[in-house]
Amino acid sequence: MVVVGSGPNGLAAAVTCARAGLAVLVVEAQPEPGGGARTLDLGLAPGLVHDLCSAVHPLAVVSPFLRELDLAARGVELVHADAAYAHPLDGGRAGVVHRSLDRTVDGLDVDGPAWRRVLGPFVDHADALVDVVLGDRVRLADGPLAHGPTALRLVAGLLEQAVGGLGSRFRGDVAPALLTGVGAHANVRLPAPVAAGTALVLATLAHVSGWPVPRGGSRAITDVLVADLLAHGGELVVGVTVADLDALPRARAYLFDTTPRTAVRVLGRRLPPGRARALSRFPYGNGVAKVDLVLSGPVPWQHPAVGRAGTVHLGGSRAQIARAENDVAAGRHARHPVVLVSDPTVADPSRLGPTGLRPLWAYAHVPAGSTRDMTEAITAQIERFAPGFRDVVVASRGVPASRMSEHDANYPGGDIGSGVVSAYRLLARPRLAVDPYRLGVPGAYLCSASTPPGPGVHGMSGWHAARRALRDRFGITRMPDLAPAPALPR
Repeated sequence: MVVVGSGPNGLAAAVTCARAGLAVLVVEAQPEPGGGARTLDLGLAPGLVHDLCSAVHPLAVVSPFLRELDLAARGVELVHADAAYAHPLDGGRAGVVHRSLDRTVDGLDVDGPAWRRVLGPFVDHADALVDVVLGDRVRLADGPLAHGPTALRLVAGLLEQAVGGLGSRFRGDVAPALLTGVGAHANVRLPAPVAAGTALVLATLAHVSGWPVPRGGSRAITDVLVADLLAHGGELVVGVTVADLDALPRARAYLFDTTPRTAVRVLGRRLPPGRARALSRFPYGNGVAKVDLVLSGPVPWQHPAVGRAGTVHLGGSRAQIARAENDVAAGRHARHPVVLVSDPTVADPSRLGPTGLRPLWAYAHVPAGSTRDMTEAITAQIERFAPGFRDVVVASRGVPASRMSEHDANYPGGDIGSGVVSAYRLLARPRLAVDPYRLGVPGAYLCSASTPPGPGVHGMSGWHAARRALRDRFGITRMPDLAPAPALPR
């Protein structure tokens, strides 16, 4: 078996198949494995490392694949800040979400009860919610079909929140902004059902399992996956770009942790023309522009509680966020863009450099393919809620959306979701089909974030695709045990 691409999904597929006793080769174009889950020294300050893309991992905690793999038993420590995320507003106000639903409700004053009514039912049925979101939708044993009441509750909730602009039950402005900031992770025009669904799911996970960071950086998860692959006879080759299937060794199965268009290009004429057209039409979404910063001290947030959160959403009120997101969806740069900030040292002091310097990770939503360096815009947006922020910035590196694909080809034009996220495209991802993982060539499967369940470090797309490859090509119907175990004889 050959896996093209070594992001979390590609490695999940590779580990699963190696554990099943297959000979597995993973081919990666970058100099190191991991895709978006990499942590590197960017040369901005001695001894300081930055996460290239993914930094905070609410889905890694609940992913059935990663839970079965047992990250903790393998030495990966997922650490939590005092607060999962925060959302400052003008005038020194802010909303803060804690693991404790009660504590969060108490902090939201008049809108606390409404927050509980919106999220409480999902918190109470969190396991079912995870199965609905991450499960294999084709299988009756898991996924939406196995949890009808929770699935219907999610649909009703996202429709209500979408129609009401993510705030129909609230009287103040803090709680709606807090929920809208989470929904903005979808990076789409607002209001939208997919943004509401994103808000409900991620906010629920904040109360159930938190929004942790891996101690030492996201690479900790990648290192565990690579180590397990190699321990069970798999091979990993880096620095090799695959242009055509003929460049790969002959195999009974090929899994692509790539965009659909890359798979179409590699498979070439082997794909039926209609299937190739359908896959090539899978659209990309809006972009993000990233900036990595080095700070001499903590971010001086105007509201002190914001500094206790590992993730901070910036954009102001619900209306201001919607205005900015709609500008981006229309192809315009927002005057005050939506910005996501991750401060790993709040939860993980080991990320401090030897001289006390600290990394800060941030990105802004921009039109797809934007060539604009957003360092100044991001800095200004942080300064808006943290006066004096410029004084603690020691160094920075801006990466425009147009260059995000240079460190991961699955992010064309800065689309870190590897394809537009919308209500339709969650069903037709990457095309409308009963089984979204089979590419239309015997033995060829797509296993990237361009397939369900979509973006995030969870490995589930790779796990679902591997199940099909094992059954279809090798007659293996029982998924292998992933628990830590001694390596198999080579």
